[in-house]
Amino acid sequence: MLIYEFLFLLLMLYIGSRYGGIGLGVVSGIGLMIEIFVLRMPPASAPVDVMLIIIAVVGCASILEAAGGMKYMLQIAEKILRKNPKRITLLGPLTTFLMSVMLGTGHSVYSIMPIISDIAVKNGIRPERPMAAASVASQLALSGSPISALVACYLGKEVLGLYPDLSLFTILAVTFPAVLCGVLAMSLYSNFRGKELKDDPEYQRRMQDPHYRELIENSSKTTLDEKLPASAKLSVFIFLSSLIVIVLLAMFPEIRTIGEGASPISMGIIIQMVMLTFGGIILILCKTSVSKVPNGVVFKSGMVACIAIFGIAWMSDTYFQFAKPAFVASIKDMVQAMPWTFAFALFVVSVVVNSQAATAKILLPVAIALGLPAPVLIGLMPATYAYFFIPNYPSDIATVNFDPTGTTKIGKFYFNHSFMFPGLVGVFTACCVGLGLGHVLL
Repeated sequence: MLIYEFLFLLLMLYIGSRYGGIGLGVVSGIGLMIEIFVLRMPPASAPVDVMLIIIAVVGCASILEAAGGMKYMLQIAEKILRKNPKRITLLGPLTTFLMSVMLGTGHSVYSIMPIISDIAVKNGIRPERPMAAASVASQLALSGSPISALVACYLGKEVLGLYPDLSLFTILAVTFPAVLCGVLAMSLYSNFRGKELKDDPEYQRRMQDPHYRELIENSSKTTLDEKLPASAKLSVFIFLSSLIVIVLLAMFPEIRTIGEGASPISMGIIIQMVMLTFGGIILILCKTSVSKVPNGVVFKSGMVACIAIFGIAWMSDTYFQFAKPAFVASIKDMVQAMPWTFAFALFVVSVVVNSQAATAKILLPVAIALGLPAPVLIGLMPATYAYFFIPNYPSDIATVNFDPTGTTKIGKFYFNHSFMFPGLVGVFTACCVGLGLGHVLL
């Protein structure tokens, strides 16, 4: 019966994926009702902590965007990229990686992708090489971000109760270099993928169209000619200060211990408080227009992601909590003999739920029940990113549309798309490095 119920879960996720975004969340609500009132599963808790972190981080990042800070960061990135155009396949993914680490969300990729495409085309470089890797890097980076909802899940009470030596600092000491190595590995791989742009048949076919040729040769995507308010630079410094505050509070738990004999305030709550606080500071000191905040790309994408996670994680967690005893019993011997095989469970669930934070929320209780060692638990965190496998994630679809040459594409067979091998190389490398660092540092 559990197998049929799992197939029902997959069916609801598939139907939701046809609508995407908010559709994933609300269609999952239908599945949740059926699970509870038809299949008689006890409801799991809604992923409130994850959602609050996303709202707080997205809120602060959206105010940063409205203040011009995002565009200021983008201009700095563009200057670096245009000074080193021949290294765009390396620097493009590194740029999206660092922006996601700092912002705690991968949705900043939409602003930089047209620039990466423009630089690649103008220098005769196949755009697929930097663009596909840059899209993957923007999501893989969340394992190494101090303010991502994913990392906050690993700092929850249920995890720290079993692994008291874990902290934000010890987790990032493993995951940040691991995912950075993953990004470098897939950038190196991407340097050699596909035909050169001048030899690509689809590009040559498009260039036969005079209108298209003129569009390619005369158009230029840039942010450098845009004048920003003086407050843009200040907003970036304020935002970066928030990251420093979070890291310091993580390193010194005595600061967040209120009351004698009390436990330190959880890092999930700390992230929420700090992001709200610094969002307010940016709003006041930079005199940011509140009306601009909801109109930004980060706010819209972040709120859509929040609703999607709300439904997906609640429905999926209800099933996995119900099936956990049987699930744990069936894989316990294998995982205890070969702990690294838990990566496959993370990978598969991530493909299904399209969210790293939701994947962690669903499977961390299973990992705890299995008694997974801390080095393995943290080292395998990059495996929570696998939704590149089915190319329906917004950043991947946008990347395809931002490539005017047609080299970044979704193939006829759906799975033979531009993001598959960079994603596999990046996640595999990050997990291997993460496992190694985990056994050394944890």
